[in-house]
Amino acid sequence: MNLMNKTIVITGSSRGIGYAIAEACAKEGAKVIISSRNAKAVEEAVQKLLAGGHEACGLTADVGKNDDLLALKEFAIRHYGRIDVWISNAGQSGGYLHLHDMTAEEIHEVVNTNLTGTLLAAKMIIPYFIEQKRGILINLAGRGSNGEATPFMTSYAATKSAVASLTRSLAKEYKDFPIHIHALNPGMVDTDLIRQARTTPDLEQDLKNMPLVMNAFGGPAEKVGTFVVKMLKGNADRKTGKIFSVLKGIKLIRGIGLMSWYGMTGKMK
Repeated sequence: MNLMNKTIVITGSSRGIGYAIAEACAKEGAKVIISSRNAKAVEEAVQKLLAGGHEACGLTADVGKNDDLLALKEFAIRHYGRIDVWISNAGQSGGYLHLHDMTAEEIHEVVNTNLTGTLLAAKMIIPYFIEQKRGILINLAGRGSNGEATPFMTSYAATKSAVASLTRSLAKEYKDFPIHIHALNPGMVDTDLIRQARTTPDLEQDLKNMPLVMNAFGGPAEKVGTFVVKMLKGNADRKTGKIFSVLKGIKLIRGIGLMSWYGMTGKMK
């Protein structure tokens, strides 16, 4: 796919991974639609892109609300005539906590944003792509999407495991249509979700170790943006149902080695 003049909607894109994806796509000539629940943050992100000479507009939207998603879809079509790619990126971490230390409201928010929002977006955009006879849907997976145990991020990991499952299921469900559905696991990324994670005193040391873990496995959000561009320009519109992963190969092997060394040398408390 040549991204020039393609319209790409990214939810949760006023900062972090979402903004990095938007910026990387815009640099390739795409028209990007910024969205998040914070109107001021949306406006600031759009102005930053416009100042860089890129095509962008934005709308406040809560992905957990079906009416907001419908409004975002119509907003994008009204401004740019069509939607070529929809990226369901909006997410909540829920903090770094024992499950029993989370409130019921916090659990509902994680599930509503990460899973319900992704389902509602897919329900809305897939029929549009079918009618248009083309389109790419990308769901953001994350830690837990491979089914691995993820203590202290239990609710987050449960939603991301579900996102990977629903992506595979949707890809098979709509395999006979000219649309493509994928998931992306961005790996560990240095964002506010990690830097500002709420925790409890007994888990503070784990968070103090986070810079070491980030050095081993993580990277800046800009790398995810670059990866998405390569993904879209590669085979994202020739296959369907693929779970792409930023962390793999030499980077993954190097990270495992570093973590072993941190443990042996006592750097990891």
